[in-house]
Amino acid sequence: MSAVTAPVQRPCVLVFSGLDPSGGAGLVADAQAVAAQGAHALTVCTALTVQDNDRVFAVEPVATDLVLRQARALTGKMAIGAVKIGIPGSAANALAIADVIRALRRVQPQLPVVLDPVLASGHGDVLTPGDAVAALAPLLALATVLTPNGPEAYRLTGVEAGAAQAAMLRGQGCRNVLITGGHDDGPHLLNHCYGDVDHQWQWQRLPGQFHGSGCTLAAAIAGHLALRLPLVAALERAQHYCFGALRDAYAVAAGQRMPHR
Repeated sequence: MSAVTAPVQRPCVLVFSGLDPSGGAGLVADAQAVAAQGAHALTVCTALTVQDNDRVFAVEPVATDLVLRQARALTGKMAIGAVKIGIPGSAANALAIADVIRALRRVQPQLPVVLDPVLASGHGDVLTPGDAVAALAPLLALATVLTPNGPEAYRLTGVEAGAAQAAMLRGQGCRNVLITGGHDDGPHLLNHCYGDVDHQWQWQRLPGQFHGSGCTLAAAIAGHLALRLPLVAALERAQHYCFGALRDAYAVAAGQRMPHR
């Protein structure tokens, strides 16, 4: 009789995000991207959305008490290797998520937190009722890595230069700010990280538009950090993964394509 081996245990990423029924962004995208790095996503739903692969038609925040109950049921049993945050759904939810992270960090002071500051869809559709920038404020100071694209970095700071944007965001407590260049022009895009890691990466600009590319990158970073990779290696590997997912993206309808996660 062969010996019974213990099951392999994967590190867990606690994910706070909205449910996108198209499967292109939000919780579904996060879970797929985290799993592809070899970690496991614990998904806390912060908002229900009405959307397809192009447009967001409605957002209904999940009640704050329910967000907390979801998170506490998970953190009470599972070890958390990293946290990934997408849309909080509401300012009250953002405050509750911040409380969850502070409680985790009382035991794990170096727990990595990846914040994807999704302020609107690619078409400009609102994803957080009220002042989305103000809603993110309690979470900025807790972010190990903030991953804004160029327009998001501008909305968060009101300044245009990447270095100045990063300086302002780091002044609010973010340790590292990875500003992505997907919304710029030209044959190549530049992603630049400012902070503990000061490095830039150049990538070929892929044709077309993609649904959930920011979710994919941020979740992949969180997955690698849960695996305890050094930050620069986590950023490097996550970008390689995201580039491949976008390069191999597939269509489900006209409009934005789905990253192959």
